[in-house]
Amino acid sequence: MFATALAVLMAAQMGPTATMVEQESETRDVAYESVAAGDMQTAIANLEAARAENPGDPALLINLGAAYAATGDFARAEEAYRAAIASNDRYELELADGQWIDSRRAARLALLSLENRLD
Repeated sequence: MFATALAVLMAAQMGPTATMVEQESETRDVAYESVAAGDMQTAIANLEAARAENPGDPALLINLGAAYAATGDFARAEEAYRAAIASNDRYELELADGQWIDSRRAARLALLSLENRLD
């Protein structure tokens, strides 16, 4: 999944967020636009609805964690990041700095960012 996927590191306090494009160039809505625009309530509503259909999508879970972290719901943010780490789905994401990393690593970085924020 290298085509045009983009995972943007939002403010360090929020951890990574992601959009995703499959190798077949199929795009899934993971509420990237809402997260990037700071509309976390819309992002959370859309991501929770999408999660019901695709509970293991790492990009969706990373963005959900970022949205929850931005609203101060750190317990739900942690749960979303841990679910992304444990997901059977796995693919490469591009960070804002152009670096490509595994989705599990992106989720671990997001969780670490959250933990550092709470210290």
